[in-house]
Amino acid sequence: MATILDSIFDGEMPRARLALLLHHFCELDDDREPWRVVYPLSEVLLLVTCATIAGCDDFGDIVAWGEEHLDFLRHFSDFHHGIPGERWLRCLVNRVNPALFGRCFTGWVAALWPGRHDFIAVDGKTARRTHDRRKGLKALHTLSAYATTARLTLAQLSVPEKTNEITAIPDLLDELAEAGQLKGALVTIDAMGCQVAIADKIVAHGADYLLALKGNQPTLEADVEDYYRTAPATELVTKTTVEKGHGRIETRTYAASRNVDWIASDRSYPGEPRFTTINTLVKVRSRMEYADRYSFDTRFYISSAPLDIERIAAATRGHWGIESMHWLLDVEFKDDLSRYRTGHGAKNMAVVRRFALNLVRANKTKGSVKTRRKRAGWNPEFLLEILQLR
Repeated sequence: MATILDSIFDGEMPRARLALLLHHFCELDDDREPWRVVYPLSEVLLLVTCATIAGCDDFGDIVAWGEEHLDFLRHFSDFHHGIPGERWLRCLVNRVNPALFGRCFTGWVAALWPGRHDFIAVDGKTARRTHDRRKGLKALHTLSAYATTARLTLAQLSVPEKTNEITAIPDLLDELAEAGQLKGALVTIDAMGCQVAIADKIVAHGADYLLALKGNQPTLEADVEDYYRTAPATELVTKTTVEKGHGRIETRTYAASRNVDWIASDRSYPGEPRFTTINTLVKVRSRMEYADRYSFDTRFYISSAPLDIERIAAATRGHWGIESMHWLLDVEFKDDLSRYRTGHGAKNMAVVRRFALNLVRANKTKGSVKTRRKRAGWNPEFLLEILQLR
């Protein structure tokens, strides 16, 4: 093991994930007085990241895992004073600036997966147990940008509550653009993100959008629905897919049109659409067949992308991937059960969980996320594989 690690830090394997992670950790500011630092911040964050991958979901578990695997951790850093206690670990994680911490991981992901991502889904998730009614503390809501094809969280941003997504999405887009991961992508966002400013921001960064119409753009949604009610077949490009799984058969029919000239108008009226970059309209009709019932759903979208029915269908279907990621965070990482309520601990641990999930899912070993996390906790050699050190 020592030979492998020596070669990594000598530069023979410069893209090793842990080596890059340590590099980014060292760039974080530590405002403590240097002569009083017993547990360096980079060591603490390394401990938290490795232990989270290895199946630990709270600070008590992380400390216990670190004490049992101290020799393993000392291959990467000195850990001169061993592992901090649970209370001290919580204090250190609470004081780390979550914005800097998030950018640290964003830069790490951009260095490891520098390629262009075709589809990026943006959506938020609430950690429901992080609220405190007595103190008036609202539950933490984390906005994530997710590469649906690579199954990779690219960046995340914590906001006070779900309604703040509208103002936070442009900041998240700027962060992605700064990391060079937005240009050329097709960005999908649910109805809350269907805003003129957000659409213009995406186009300004050299990407395209696919935004759901529902509720918050009632006039435009009604106009698009009316258009599809009478649209001639010659104006529509269609595609039908059938998928079977999860106890149902789902049939989706996509209908896209490039006839958007009628959206712009010289007449001013309340609620008029102000989108100037729409190139394609999309209608998706879904039929869900269960053993004992049927259900139907119709959704409408606007897009700045040229009409490409295959790409649009893939992006629409792929948006479900971010919901799957949220489900895994709840089921496998206990994100919804987290009760961190002081300092920046909830925000920072939300970052750690998402990037731990990135690494676990990137490993192609047979088995579920749960099984791979357990194996990483049992076997340090397998943890090295997840960290791509060998």
